[in-house]
Amino acid sequence: MNAIKVGIIGVSGYTGLELVKMLLNHPLFTLTYCANTEGETTLSELHPALFGVCDMGVEKVDLDRAALMCELVFLALPHKTAMNTAKGLLERGVKIVDLSADYRLNKENYEAFYCEHEDISNLDHAIYSIPELHGRRAEGSKLVANPGCHVTATLMALAPFLDHIDTAQPIFIDSKTGVSGAGKSPAAAAHYVSVNDNINCYNIIKHRHAIEIEQHASLLSGNEIKVTFVPSLVPMTRGMLACVYATLKSEVQPQERLENFYEGKPFVRVRTAPPHTKMTSGTNFADVYATRHGNALVAMCAIDNLMRGASSQALVNANIMMGLDETLGIPVIAYVP
Repeated sequence: MNAIKVGIIGVSGYTGLELVKMLLNHPLFTLTYCANTEGETTLSELHPALFGVCDMGVEKVDLDRAALMCELVFLALPHKTAMNTAKGLLERGVKIVDLSADYRLNKENYEAFYCEHEDISNLDHAIYSIPELHGRRAEGSKLVANPGCHVTATLMALAPFLDHIDTAQPIFIDSKTGVSGAGKSPAAAAHYVSVNDNINCYNIIKHRHAIEIEQHASLLSGNEIKVTFVPSLVPMTRGMLACVYATLKSEVQPQERLENFYEGKPFVRVRTAPPHTKMTSGTNFADVYATRHGNALVAMCAIDNLMRGASSQALVNANIMMGLDETLGIPVIAYVP
């Protein structure tokens, strides 16, 4: 099979860096275009860890040039900026995997939590994809909406039990994330003295990922799902642990259910004890575990927020999009210790 030329727009941040690292070793994708809003730099200047590894130039975003150079482009851009860029690239025949929130929600939910949507025509045919939950629905598509990190971890824990949960009772989600989830730009809340030796909740209940969880859990279930979502920032660089607490309405053995639900899924590991985020660091693995106390269910999922929560899941979706084996180029060895 011939090499597939791909690009990254928004290569300056952490998710852009993770995409570069994987694409440099991908057996079929060839990285031919990298861009950000300023240009006139190189990957090794933006990301010194790449010094002596990849000195590829980083250009100022030019949609015509991106279309000339690439068959597929990853967008690692903020919301709103992403949709305007995607629209132009799609008009030029380029396939898109979008890591922003711009195509994850329906119009009503998006505009309630973000801003006015400026690309409704493409929103209507965007494919939202967590491969273990949505199969290969992204195959052959032109636009994939890559899910949010909290949403991915939560749905991986919650989805196997949707048929067994009493949705008339509260569903609580406690999701803890590393500081890299706040992005690369300096911010007071992510300052060393704010994070070190500290843990704090943020955006309780009103976090934008709550509506994404509800919308896509409801679609998976076929019934309306409402959640109470509480995210926390913890003093680690990368990693995420989502814990779901719900009330069971029918008999189920949690571990057996996980084993059956995720059988044959290469990037899900059903653990026999509560998972550690460190065991997934630098990989696309989702480590899941569940138990019960009477009719009280506790289900959890550990992921790397930058990888399964963003870049490696985006690459899996790109593999599927192009009709490839989903495992191509995906890291499976964790950063341990």
